[in-house]
Amino acid sequence: MSTPSVSVLLPVYNAVRFLDGCLQSLAEQTLDDFEIVAVDDGSTDGSAEILDQWRRREPRLRVLTQAHGGLITALNHGLGVCRAELVARMDADDESLPERLKLQRRAFDQDSRLDVASCQVRHFADDGPVGKGLRIYERWLNGLVSHEDVLRERFIESPLPHPSAMVRRSVLLAAGGYRERGWPEDYDLWLRLAEAGHRFVKVPRELVRWRDHGDRLTRRDRRYAVERFLECKAHFLARGPLAGIDRLVIWGAGQTGRRLSKHLIRRGHPPGAFIDVDERKCGRTVRGAPVHPPEDLTALLTTPGRALVLAAVSSRGARELIRARLVDLGLVETRDFWCVA
Repeated sequence: MSTPSVSVLLPVYNAVRFLDGCLQSLAEQTLDDFEIVAVDDGSTDGSAEILDQWRRREPRLRVLTQAHGGLITALNHGLGVCRAELVARMDADDESLPERLKLQRRAFDQDSRLDVASCQVRHFADDGPVGKGLRIYERWLNGLVSHEDVLRERFIESPLPHPSAMVRRSVLLAAGGYRERGWPEDYDLWLRLAEAGHRFVKVPRELVRWRDHGDRLTRRDRRYAVERFLECKAHFLARGPLAGIDRLVIWGAGQTGRRLSKHLIRRGHPPGAFIDVDERKCGRTVRGAPVHPPEDLTALLTTPGRALVLAAVSSRGARELIRARLVDLGLVETRDFWCVA
């Protein structure tokens, strides 16, 4: 049996409502040279029967079974038997457009330095329109196309939709595969790979239909709660941008800035000051640090020692305004400041 150029890694758990559509979208790929490694994670709803039916007529489908152990266990199980060097992630409730695998593999053919190729996505729902918040998130995701885009914005949110990604298997294995840290496994992976210097890109086309529904893990698993994302960000900020910093300034004394600062303090990086445009907050303290108006920022940054600003305001449109203000002050993004909300 020849080795395929792409392995599609597909964990399946109680996905009977969506699995046929997912597998049909893979069967319709314009790339022929691939395999599907489906891992049935102890499904109890008939998903195993659907996989068995598909296996009889789709020779590229390989099915693994395991007792229910959760997503990370299923991913690592499947990764261990993927035969191709390129591993494309897929979730059982999503659908890939016909040219997805071909165009993502082409990205690797065109850039030997590439380690991760994602693509643009489009949310959809079976029970009504997709919410405005998801559309805003989708526009942000789809706007991150280049390697530099992904690195610059990686502490805002997960910059790549997991079921849209194609990754070198050797890179995944060298990173230790997927790991359980109590926070999102995909965000953890992207931040680890970025920290290790790996290269990202997105194919600038919508090639994955990303389904929104009430049973998504991101809606019901505590690992994907906002607090867990903040904990993950703080962990990698402390290991990377904050290493060697003498003074931390957080722009945003509201809920997001306060919650992030809590996790940074736990990692030995207490803020020296907060910046906020709300005059009622200025002059007060948050977690023992004074809150200043934006006009004080220049003085805070010119005192001795190396300072870093984290822009941590999640209000719509605030990031762009803060970024513009910091650039006007002569600060360089990813050197002097990072946007983290």
